[in-house]
Amino acid sequence: MLDRQHLHILSAVASTGTVTEAANKLHVTQSALSHAIKKLEQAYGVKVWHKEGRRVRMTNAGQLLLKFGNRVIPQFEHAELQLQQIAKGERGTLRIGMECHPCYQWLLTVVKPFIREFPDIDVDVKQQFQFGALGALLEYEIDMLITPDPLLHKHINYQAVFDYEHVLVVPADSTLASLGFIRPTDLADETLITYPVEASRLDIFTRFLTPAGVSPKRHKIIETTEIMLQMVEASRGVAALPRWLVESFQDKLDIKWVSLGSAKIMKSIYLGTRNKEQAPDYMGHFKALAKRARVV
Repeated sequence: MLDRQHLHILSAVASTGTVTEAANKLHVTQSALSHAIKKLEQAYGVKVWHKEGRRVRMTNAGQLLLKFGNRVIPQFEHAELQLQQIAKGERGTLRIGMECHPCYQWLLTVVKPFIREFPDIDVDVKQQFQFGALGALLEYEIDMLITPDPLLHKHINYQAVFDYEHVLVVPADSTLASLGFIRPTDLADETLITYPVEASRLDIFTRFLTPAGVSPKRHKIIETTEIMLQMVEASRGVAALPRWLVESFQDKLDIKWVSLGSAKIMKSIYLGTRNKEQAPDYMGHFKALAKRARVV
């Protein structure tokens, strides 16, 4: 059967003009080279070259294979180089799953220096996960999970990379803005705006309102952070968001943040990866950048 070795032999013979010089170029014996070509000729019932003294002349079959080899050998070599780069962590795709709506702005501060440092590594961010990206990580649909609420699993390792305070964002001229901190009962007559995530996975409910037996007057769902904050500015509701995210909008919107409770609600962003495989070097660099990243 035709294989890559035959194409290299034909290329070497065409460039050197003799079987002997071709064997030297390929670092094989002349008999091994001739034997390989003989098996090819017997398999297909054709001659690939004729000897004319020490020189050889390609037949039509030989010319066909030579042209074919000139096309595919560089592709083989390119593919091999890419495989070597992938093995060394110099090339590949980092697939990131997001379980955190507001984390996207933070992620941008990590991705920018990462792609500058690793120009041959593509970054694919999948934001369709509200919660449930753990399954995608276990099924190898993604390589890394970004979440503020890690679900423990024996095959997943989580690393906290960014700590922050979860706060209530309110209109700057509201009564709530003048408080030192928010009590659960302060929200009993408010419209609470959240991302489209079930209440059982929202800290404003699980860690603040529900333990106190309090519910907001109304619960409104908005998908986009910018629209959510504009609604708050217009006194159409309040929202619980990371403090760093609120501060990044305060120069554009007339809003203010207030701590949730006297003890505050502290959170962390975690990076989750599979722990039973050897991760490429660039994933370690990404984690290091994530720990140093800060949102201005």
